[in-house]
This record gives sequence, C-alpha cells and structure tokens, in this order.
Amino acid sequence: MCSPDVMAMVHTALRKGSSRAVSRRGLLAGAGATAALLPLASFASQATPVATPVTAERTITFATVSNLSYANSPATPVWPGNPIFAMETVVTIEENGFYANVLTHHEHTGTHMDAPAHFIPDGATADRVDPHQLVAPLAVIDVTAQTGADVDYGLTVDDILAWEAEYGMLSEGAFVAMNSGWGARIDDAEAFVNLDADRVMHFPGFSPEASAFLIEERSIVGIGSDTLSQDPGNSTDFGTHITILGAGRYGIEGLANIGTVPPSGATVVLGAANHEMGSGGPTRILALH
Repeated sequence: MCSPDVMAMVHTALRKGSSRAVSRRGLLAGAGATAALLPLASFASQATPVATPVTAERTITFATVSNLSYANSPATPVWPGNPIFAMETVVTIEENGFYANVLTHHEHTGTHMDAPAHFIPDGATADRVDPHQLVAPLAVIDVTAQTGADVDYGLTVDDILAWEAEYGMLSEGAFVAMNSGWGARIDDAEAFVNLDADRVMHFPGFSPEASAFLIEERSIVGIGSDTLSQDPGNSTDFGTHITILGAGRYGIEGLANIGTVPPSGATVVLGAANHEMGSGGPTRILALH
C-alpha cells in the first residue's frame, strides 16, 4: 500500500488530529547496531517519537530458521492500482559471462516494511530505521478462529491480553505478528486482495485500539500482518498505520508462513529495505526458533 488518493486522505486525517546460540550483539554488529535514528535535514525539525532501543545483550538459542517472506514475482498480489512486479534479464552467463536483471516494482510489494515516513511527514525513512529495532523477540497472535467468521476482523486488545494470559506479558522490544490464516490465499491474488463490487477490500488487520495499546501500554518495536495491510482491508481512516508509524515504529505487511513459528520464544530478524528516502520496501524476514 498505498495509492496517492489514500495518502491524501491520511494527510488530511493527520492534520486533524541443531541448537546454536548467538548473542544479540553479535547479530547486530554487522548491521551497524550503534547507529541512531536521525531525522533527515530535509524534513521538519520536530522529530517523530521513536521506540526506545533494547540494547542489553541477550543470548538467542535456536535450532530452526524460518522464512517469513514471500518471493516477489508478477503473480504477487498488490494494492489495487499499484504496478505489478516485473523483472527483465539484461545479461546472461551464456552471452555475457554473468547473470543480472533489472527489477521494476512498487516499494510496497510483497512482504515489505512500512517505515514511519510512509504516513508521517517527518517520520524516519526506511534507511533510517534504528538497527536495534530489526532484531526482536517475536510474538505471534493467532486469530484464525475470529477471521474465519469475519474477514474484516481487527485484532483486539482482548486478543493481546488472551495471548499474555497464556505466554506472559509481551517482552520489551517485541515484534507482534498477527496470524489470520490469510496466507492460504497467497497463490490467488484476487482472493488475497478480496475486492467487493464497490472495490472495497476485505481482509483482517490490527484494530487501532489494539495498536494504541501496544504503543501506550507495551514497548514494541513494530507489528506485522499476513495480509495486504496493517489495517483491516475495509478501513477508511488507516488508524493503525497512523498510530504505529506515528510513534516511530514500523509495520510489516504480507508476512509468510507465520503460522509455522511458535507463538512465543522465537526471535525475528529483518533485512529491511535500505534505499535513501524510502517509504519502505521489500523485506527479507527470518524467525529463529
């Protein structure tokens, strides 16, 4: 997401109001973990609030690495009106001695990050997201029963509290992912986008109330959905985007295989988009568990 008319609407709303162990420090060292989240000089001087980095060293023990990202192709579902992914081979091993392609795609294609700048005028761009936020404890909240009865379901505060009653309070600096079961539709773009006759999309997301709870009552680094958006598809005000990105956190859309990782105890590692001034971009995401 999102189309230009959607963004205009949002800006109006904003004006209104085998087991291995590796330390977190070791994982972050190669990514420049000491970098700070800095506002761009070309943006307004008032900084967007950012999540407090969790910098304490901890040990991550895991036996499995799960891929939480889809591979992009021309069949990848896209936000209505956005161009589909395209790849053109420009050199081949047979003719040139090496192989390379030129890619054409919207930033928000496939499994991707929404950086704060996607909705917030002075928000951090994709290349400025704090590296400390890209390695985090993973919490997966299963709402497949709810979404089976309501495709427009918005994950609620009660869903979060029910998860905590079983697994304990969300860890500081957690990344909270929704498992709605929507990934079963990924091979059918029409079913994944799920437009009705009035061209309104229908799929699950996070409710704005739950998003506000995660920001105000818990210290998360970001949220992730297995659908096309952080908000339910029929949202008209994009309240979850505004709440999450406006607090300096990030959102991930189009998570793959999220139902295959444990609800608690895994660690997520994001190879985020890293082009200057990006509003987000395709993201490789791994779960260590």
